Amino acid sequence: MKYSVIILTLFLSVLCFGQKEVFQLTNALVVGQLDKEEDRYAIEVNMTELLTDAGIKATPSLNILKLGSDASILTSDSLQRVVASKGIDTYMLVSVRGYDRKYKVTEKKDDLQTALSAGNLFGIYREEIVSVSFEFTFYRNGQWVFSDIVKCGNVSDLDSVIKRFRKAVAKRIEKKWK
Repeated sequence: MKYSVIILTLFLSVLCFGQKEVFQLTNALVVGQLDKEEDRYAIEVNMTELLTDAGIKATPSLNILKLGSDASILTSDSLQRVVASKGIDTYMLVSVRGYDRKYKVTEKKDDLQTALSAGNLFGIYREEIVSVSFEFTFYRNGQWVFSDIVKCGNVSDLDSVIKRFRKAVAKRIEKKWK
C-alpha cells in the first residue's frame, strides 16, 4: 500500500511539473495593438525596455513603421526583410484583452496577417476600472507560436497601469518566456 501511494505521488508530481509551459524568447519585434498612439508608444517602449533588461533582443515596431501607419504592413516582404536584417524572427503582439481579471488565454491561433489586421476595442486605461488584462501573442514565420496573458490589478490611473504592467511583465519574462 505504501509503495502504491509513493508511486502515485511521484506520477502526479511529474504530471504537475510537466504542465508548466515555458516559451524560449531570444528576440522580438514588439507591436502594440492599441488605438491611441500614446498608448501604443508607452506599451512598446516599456515592453522593449523590459525585454532588453532581461537580455532579450527587442525592437519596437515604431522604429520600423511610420507614425500612424497600419501595423498590418509588417507582413509585406520588404518590411519582413528589414526586420530579419536586424536579427529578429519573432513578432510579439501586445493588446488589452479587457478590464477584468477573469480572462483566460485565447484559443485562437490566427496567422500573423490576420492578427495584425484585427482591431482593438480597449485602451490601456479607462475611468472607474480596477484591473486590466494584457494579452501577448507570439509569431514566428508568420505562424502562431505562443500566447500569454498578464493581469494587472489595483489600478487607479494611467501611471499605476504602467507601473503594474512593468512589474507583472518583468516577472513573467523571467518565469515563462526566458
